[in-house]
Amino acid sequence: MPAPRSPVVGSGGSASPVLPGQTPSASTADYPTIVSADYVFGCMATNGQTRTALEQCSCSFDVVASLISYRDYVDASTFLSMGQVTGEKGVLFKSSAQAKESVGNLRRAQAEAEIRCFE
Repeated sequence: MPAPRSPVVGSGGSASPVLPGQTPSASTADYPTIVSADYVFGCMATNGQTRTALEQCSCSFDVVASLISYRDYVDASTFLSMGQVTGEKGVLFKSSAQAKESVGNLRRAQAEAEIRCFE
């Protein structure tokens, strides 16, 4: 008897219904559940607290997770967060080549997710 499908991120199953642009959850296996929940929560705060926004934001997370590794996501998130620091300390996190590349990769993944999930 086959195992039931599970909507849990990283479980190896997939959620129903499948949305356009949604990727297999195996691509999100490296991401902790709290990270996926935080991403979707933040996305919904921006896009509305509706069922449609939940589906689109979940799709967006799946696309981003399929395009960049969890490690790269953490690096980019750290650069973005630390770039908010004012003065000389924050400049390093905004202007270094590594910061620009890391944040650029995240932004490109988010742009792809926007195309696949919100249009």
